[in-house]
Amino acid sequence: MAPSRPPPGENGSTVVTNRKALRDYHIDERLEAGLVLTGTEVKSLRQGTASLTDAYADLKPGEALLRGLHIPVYTAGNQFNHEPDRPRKLLLHRREIVRLMSQAARKGYTVVGLRVYFTRRGFAKVELGLGRGKHHQDKREDLKRRDSDRDARREIARAMRR
Repeated sequence: MAPSRPPPGENGSTVVTNRKALRDYHIDERLEAGLVLTGTEVKSLRQGTASLTDAYADLKPGEALLRGLHIPVYTAGNQFNHEPDRPRKLLLHRREIVRLMSQAARKGYTVVGLRVYFTRRGFAKVELGLGRGKHHQDKREDLKRRDSDRDARREIARAMRR
């Protein structure tokens, strides 16, 4: 029996992934960053409701912000609820910000959010990817490769059953 995955928001689990980023970018490097969140944002994330589709890191000297992360309003919140689309500060070391800024300054590179998850200790983290935009032809090649891999796996499985 396969091990069961904890529901979104439980410790050590992924809350949301950005599948669009993996389709639209060649990810060259990945890194982990902490998120500065308010209480209702954490509670809303633990419910498993968030959208990372258009999230990207806005890098400035000494500061990194994650823009485009949509965390809906906490349903059981009160008038002190959070703003769903506000920019959220990323917790990175200064040298990491400087390195990312220099790498993202190259033509065609951007820092995108790939997934939001909770660590086993209960901290919310975001996985960032340094990516280069794919062209239409690259996307078509990826589709062809995925289809051929699927067909090959299907043929191997069929041969194993015989």
